[in-house]
Amino acid sequence: MSRLILVLGDQLSQGLAALKAADKARDVVVMAEVADETGYVPHHPKKIALILAGMRKFAARLREDGWEVRYTELDDTQNAGSICGELLRRAEETGATEVIATEPGEWRLINALRHCPLKVHLLEDDRFIASHAMFDQWAKGRKALRMEYFYREMRRKTGLLMEGDDPAGGQWNFDHDNRKPAPDAVTHRPIWFEPDAVTEDVLDLVEAKFSNSFGKLRPFGFATDRAQAQQALAHFIDHALPRFGDYQDAMLDENRFLYHSLLSGYMNIGLLDPLEICQAVEKAYENGDVPINAAEGFIRQIIGWREYVRGIYFREGPEYPGRNVLKHKRKLPWFYWSAETDMRCVAKAVEQTRDEAYAHHIQRLMVTGNFGLLAGVDPHALHEWYLSVYIDAFEWVEAPNTVGMSQFADGGIIASKPYVSSGNYINKMSDHCKPCAYSVTAKTGENACPFNLLYWHFMDRHRDRFEGNPRMAQMYRTFDRMDPDKRETILREAQDFLDRMEAGERV
Repeated sequence: MSRLILVLGDQLSQGLAALKAADKARDVVVMAEVADETGYVPHHPKKIALILAGMRKFAARLREDGWEVRYTELDDTQNAGSICGELLRRAEETGATEVIATEPGEWRLINALRHCPLKVHLLEDDRFIASHAMFDQWAKGRKALRMEYFYREMRRKTGLLMEGDDPAGGQWNFDHDNRKPAPDAVTHRPIWFEPDAVTEDVLDLVEAKFSNSFGKLRPFGFATDRAQAQQALAHFIDHALPRFGDYQDAMLDENRFLYHSLLSGYMNIGLLDPLEICQAVEKAYENGDVPINAAEGFIRQIIGWREYVRGIYFREGPEYPGRNVLKHKRKLPWFYWSAETDMRCVAKAVEQTRDEAYAHHIQRLMVTGNFGLLAGVDPHALHEWYLSVYIDAFEWVEAPNTVGMSQFADGGIIASKPYVSSGNYINKMSDHCKPCAYSVTAKTGENACPFNLLYWHFMDRHRDRFEGNPRMAQMYRTFDRMDPDKRETILREAQDFLDRMEAGERV
């Protein structure tokens, strides 16, 4: 008797565990575009389009390779609306009683499959370098689960940028070389793919069904199959990687991509393998085409950070996305959806997110994330916003980055201190501040940068928790040395800003 082989929209890899365990001669692949997956958060239409176009092309590729594929499109009148519902429908058609599935990347869907009336065999997703067991073994007995030490283990495991037992270049981490302010000019543009017939059909469908969603669907130029994704990888290595390291933290008003790769979306849905990306980057370094700080910084984001946050997500369990140790309860400000704010850095980040379904890590961490943390926004609300609006956002990677790294809502599992800063950091790393309605140099007054005011407001209201943190003690000493009247003015003006924001005034 045949079995059903489930392939999800972020599992578009021919080396998928479920496919490797299947028998092409008798098993049936099931793929389905369902409302439960397109609507559990209000996804950016570009994200929906990328996944659906990728799914349709992957299904065609499987058929060409000899697989029987039962595929359900979103507007199919018989669509059951959920993954489990579609499995039950296909089981009735085929007589199958068992399902082989690769473990999903979200607890929500794992639980749905576990409670499906069919017998579902969940296989671990071995497209990642670190298995659950490997991560748990590394974490066992450690007082602090710091990414840097996990990253070194991953370097040793993969052999990437290693010279025997030693790291290439004589050190593990070249991050100190990767913090240059924004350059005057950027010569790189990401590769663009004109939509083909399959992608155009998907764009028309998404346009019809999700026209009210946050984000612009068109123009759409993302890769939607493996061949295009491989072209995007080659283009990045040839044209952007040499300068990626230097400017990876920079932000510019009129350049949204700088030297970033835009490969994370392709990697997270399975069109590219993380190890193949890292090996290609390593080869470029070994050939003398890119400097060590660029190669190491990029590889660290993949085998270090990406693998690490996945380990944290599964180790901490289903309740992790709901953590809120700082007890922040403020609603997500309306300008996260409208970009209607006088804070230029925030407006630019939201505008870019709306148009591109993309913003790089510093825009997410030190602009929208930093503001949310300083303002006391409910971390779950911010988590759902990030999960909704970014093309590369899946809960296994997004939740630890938001709940842990960005909002410190997990109490310090990921970050040793909150990632908060005043406007000075944004001014250093961008050209946003000069034309802003607020003054980044003003500490108080009507035109004082809100990041300046809210920074001290955050520090004051969380003094009991953070005053003893060695990495924050100096800032409390600075605050305490201020004139008492100045401290009182800062806190009063910060609260006034928050009150006006909550009242719906433009800020």
